[in-house]
This record gives sequence, structure tokens and C-alpha cells, in this order.
Amino acid sequence: MKKFTSILAVATVVVALASCGSKTAETTETAVDSTATTEMTETVVETVDTAATAVVDTAAAAVEAAVEAAH
Repeated sequence: MKKFTSILAVATVVVALASCGSKTAETTETAVDSTATTEMTETVVETVDTAATAVVDTAAAAVEAAVEAAH
């Protein structure tokens, strides 16, 4: 009975992995969506980078002001 259950479990895993296999053909829609996603990602990264730079500059100015006030 254990052997049968083991074989059944292995067969289930094999079928599950086979059904999740990669597809080799990429449609034009997917390529266009991928390009749009890449462009959007680059825009978001630039925006976040700009915002992070502004936050760091503001924090640096606050630290400098605190140091000057302490002296």
C-alpha cells in the first residue's frame, strides 16, 4: 500500500510539473505588453530616484541645521 501511495504521489507531481511547463511561443501582444511594462518601470524608477534624492537632501539640510544650532 505504501508503494502504491508513493507511486501515486510521484505521478501527481510529474503531472503537476508538466502542466506548469514553459511556453516557447511568445505572441505579439505579450511582446508589446512587455515593452510597455519596461517603459513604465523605468519611469517609476526615475520618479522614485528623484524623490529619494530630494528626501536625502532635505535630511542632510536638517542635520546641518541641527549641528549649527548645537554650536
